[in-house]
Amino acid sequence: MSDPLLPARPDAGAAFATVQVQSGYTPGVAQNTAIPPVYQSNAYEFASLAQARDVFALRTLGNTYSRSSNPTQLVLEERVARLEGGRSAAAVASGQAAAAGAILALASAGHHVVAARQLYGGTVDLLDDSLASLGIDVTFVDQDDLDGWRAAVRPETRAFFAESITNPLATVLDVRAVADIAHEAGVPLVIDNTVATPYLLRPGDHGADIIVHSATKYLGGHGSALGGVVVDIGSFDFGAAPERWPQFTRAYPRFGDLVLWERFGAGQALTVYLKTRYVHDFGPTLSAWAAAQLLQGIETLDIRMQRHSRTALEVAQALDEHPAVARVHHPGLEANSWHERARHYLPRGASAVFAFDLVATGDAAADDRRVERVIDGLRVVRLVANIGDARSFVSHPASMTHGHLSPAQLAEAGIGPTTIRLSIGLEDPGDIVADLRAALDAGA
Repeated sequence: MSDPLLPARPDAGAAFATVQVQSGYTPGVAQNTAIPPVYQSNAYEFASLAQARDVFALRTLGNTYSRSSNPTQLVLEERVARLEGGRSAAAVASGQAAAAGAILALASAGHHVVAARQLYGGTVDLLDDSLASLGIDVTFVDQDDLDGWRAAVRPETRAFFAESITNPLATVLDVRAVADIAHEAGVPLVIDNTVATPYLLRPGDHGADIIVHSATKYLGGHGSALGGVVVDIGSFDFGAAPERWPQFTRAYPRFGDLVLWERFGAGQALTVYLKTRYVHDFGPTLSAWAAAQLLQGIETLDIRMQRHSRTALEVAQALDEHPAVARVHHPGLEANSWHERARHYLPRGASAVFAFDLVATGDAAADDRRVERVIDGLRVVRLVANIGDARSFVSHPASMTHGHLSPAQLAEAGIGPTTIRLSIGLEDPGDIVADLRAALDAGA
């Protein structure tokens, strides 16, 4: 059965070469698949030139070329947006691309961003190095210093950026308080919600405006596909100060007289801008296959996060009792500084990514050797620079994920030379605890 809006396929009299390329397939025919299919296509057919012109001019939305959009990717975007309580989303090739895209959609040369000091090392690299080279200045503040957030604001500030649960120390952001300060300053709050996922926390429910994810982590959960997502909650009114947000409130040069805020409004204008400019121009494209893999992971997100969180708390409690451990950074422990905040923001469970510090001897070289012995002595918990996987991972932040930070930056982030990060997976809790105890007993 053919779609009357599309050209007919070659008839039986077509030549061999034409049949081998086009026969047996009519674009747009629904196959009633129960599972989102992988639309493995670089480009998309139009019914007419008039339709193509409308799509390319943004008069109507549709697929043009898979660098910018793909039907499988669109399912992923819709699903993550709804999980976060947002209006729209843009899926990209990695979490780093999501963080970069979200900020670049808001700020350009001469602008300023206020960011928490307690960020993943790769995000610090992005903010402190790459974006600085593009003329975007960044001020880092202690995420719990509300006066520090206020004092850092400048007339050219265009965004606040923080993590809901930090990597690696699992500190919990007071999302509502920081969102209120951002809105007082007239800028949106961008939250990296990778560690929490929307199952444990929806920052948009507490005032955050834009959410970014490394879908590579818990959303996928299997460690076999890279991806990132930017979600626009739709809560920030870019039209309230049009002179501050010309990318949304003035004519978009490449689309003639089109004004994104007038055409798409809250919850969509930022996503359209992100896709048509940064994804289109820089090409951080999420493949259809990766999108399908991430969608399959999301189908079990709630079940997995329950198990991750429950097991992580059990592991944290066991580490807290070990004599070789000086401190466990897990907000599920009552002695943790963020315990009450976790009870408020994370009623379904706390982080499965957290860290612990070995007891320091004062001899830097000896402490470094002890860290190596403990990590190298693990058998169930694997030495991998990733989090949010079905498998349990260990890493040494000071020399791995946060290795580019200066000693002062590490100290400000609370990361020491004996800090060891864990990402607790889905293995049997007893096996994980036994593995850590054995490594600590032998190495520390």
